[in-house]
Amino acid sequence: MAVIDCHHHVWWLDKFPHQFPPSWGTSLQRDYTPDDLKPELAACGIDGTILVQSLDKYDETLHYLDVADQNEFIRAVVGWVPLADPPANVKALDALKARKKFVGMRHLIVYEKDPRWLLQPQVQESLEQLRKAGLVFEGITNTEEQMDTVLDTARRMPDLNIALNHLGRPPLPEKGWEPWASQMVRAAAFPNISVKLSVGGDIVWRWKWSTEVIRRYSDHVMQHFGPRRVMAGSNWPVVLLSDSFQQVWHGIEDLLTGLSATDRAEVLGGTAERVYKIR
Repeated sequence: MAVIDCHHHVWWLDKFPHQFPPSWGTSLQRDYTPDDLKPELAACGIDGTILVQSLDKYDETLHYLDVADQNEFIRAVVGWVPLADPPANVKALDALKARKKFVGMRHLIVYEKDPRWLLQPQVQESLEQLRKAGLVFEGITNTEEQMDTVLDTARRMPDLNIALNHLGRPPLPEKGWEPWASQMVRAAAFPNISVKLSVGGDIVWRWKWSTEVIRRYSDHVMQHFGPRRVMAGSNWPVVLLSDSFQQVWHGIEDLLTGLSATDRAEVLGGTAERVYKIR
């Protein structure tokens, strides 16, 4: 079973400018390329990755797919399609059928002014199109209300494969617990939801990676979802705001020490291979 980093990005700022929150500082304001990532993967024994969109732009998706075709270790791409425009969404999905590494999509709902954006009728119609195509929808949330919209979508579409980003945004910097903990229990009740064992940018810019601090949260997720619905992801290069790639990845491995070898293999690759249909 391959070891898969289920969540990372790359970018060339001259091609696709990024505007990071000022609070994040300036360290991400440079190119991060597959060549930068390769030695990190080799050092950690990682066989392949899933490249995830960083902009809500269809052109970036096409670019990422080209990058994936040029780099064998990128096993799959989670891109972006226009959920708010169902006819355009259908057109985009039809065009992407020929791109074998396109496995799903993400929309940065964390930046939408309407916290219930995901439940708009046209967006739900497009998600239904995604479901019919057998693609994964990635839910990235920062607030309780945003999480509720993902859970409501899971209830409405029990056959839509949903990957919840970054442990559902636990309150790590504050060392809080609720309402996150109860929401994750609710999320686990939906068999179509899996969870990425990773940490998002909203947290890492103000939280130094600590395996012991995050263990409480990862254990809670593992208890309720089980290893066949949890998958390891670095969130490189965003996670570099918190620590090095190797420190983070080895920290994730340490979080799994209580699992059997079979269950560890699921979190470190098997779940991602199954969820994203990677072969």
